[in-house]
Amino acid sequence: MLRPGRGGGPVGVGPAPPPQSLRRPWRALPQDGASGRTCPPDAERPSFPPSPPMPGYELPVGTCVDMCPAAERAQREKERRLHRFEVAPGCRGHRPRADPQRAVKEYSRPAAGKIRPPPSQLRPPSVLLATVRYLASEVVERTDASRAEVASFVADRLRAVRLDLALQGAGDVEAALVLEAALAVLLAVVARLGPSTAHGPADPMLLQAQVQEGFGSLRRCYALGAGPHPRQATFQSLFLLYNLGSVEALHEILQLPTALRSCPALRTALAVDSAFREGNAARLFRLLRTLPYLQSCAVQCHVGRARRGALARLARALSTPKGQTLPLGFMVHLLALDGPKEARDLCQAHGLPLDGQERVVFLRGRYTEEGLPPAGTCQVLVGNKLGGRTLEEVVTAEEEDEAVDRPKSAA
Repeated sequence: MLRPGRGGGPVGVGPAPPPQSLRRPWRALPQDGASGRTCPPDAERPSFPPSPPMPGYELPVGTCVDMCPAAERAQREKERRLHRFEVAPGCRGHRPRADPQRAVKEYSRPAAGKIRPPPSQLRPPSVLLATVRYLASEVVERTDASRAEVASFVADRLRAVRLDLALQGAGDVEAALVLEAALAVLLAVVARLGPSTAHGPADPMLLQAQVQEGFGSLRRCYALGAGPHPRQATFQSLFLLYNLGSVEALHEILQLPTALRSCPALRTALAVDSAFREGNAARLFRLLRTLPYLQSCAVQCHVGRARRGALARLARALSTPKGQTLPLGFMVHLLALDGPKEARDLCQAHGLPLDGQERVVFLRGRYTEEGLPPAGTCQVLVGNKLGGRTLEEVVTAEEEDEAVDRPKSAA
């Protein structure tokens, strides 16, 4: 049983995120052993939905039909600020030229006193949704770039998508579709990047902040709009799974209408959260195996901590002066590891000796915890669940199919 830590979360998960209201975006917190300070919220302002305009003023509707306005393309081309993903083929020499079919509007921080962009510089919801789908299909799947470079580019362009949406008068149903797609792509990109990438063009803390801002914008859209939002249960479950172990996140979910909480996606997410809090590794990983792809991406950041906690409990229960052995195959099954090698690496990272290649020895006083828990490749829990689909197909699906081996009851 995990004892409660400071802030209400279980020990080893870090302090729970601060309280959220519908008017205040959820703030990102460091995860997996990062520094204990609170990460500043995404600087994107105004957040969605925008604050009510002054009497007599109506928010414009975007009219730009390109993923990047022509004026911005020309300016960035002149200033040589085009990303290599946006350069026209064969034009990577002295003066790279922007490809209108590849260039995507970059994020520009709103400043006090800055004139609002005209409608010609804002993309309407239909173009924003097409932009998100382009990022999912053409950029995320690139094999000629590192995952860190892809994550940095995609995260920046998705911030610009949310900002364009906030600066215009879009309907709540249209806005929710864009925000859902953008958040799904961002979750997948962050999951593929993994927690071990601490350097390079992608800033893990900024990515976490953007994910939390994305959840805040989408959940405010749900709360303040009439709908219908057919994927709300799925994305509310993603919110809980990404903030697994947080008292405040659980409280937010329990405030939802009963009919929404009774949806299968939310029932399963609540069961996962319960197993995580109780330290019930067998039930937790059994449930994690059944989660669909997006839910698995959301919960991936907690897998390393959950495995470390389970291994610590095994060490306390089985360690003796002479040592007891346990088959690595049992650990592979219990912790949903990707194979015996990953089990061996996990044991050795925590000071546990091996008996040959197939068994681990629990000796009293040998178990140790240093640094972050091994992230693992998470092919069983995440990667294999795409099932031959592309990320674009997952993002555009109205409702993701139930994963294989789902139990009849989340209990």
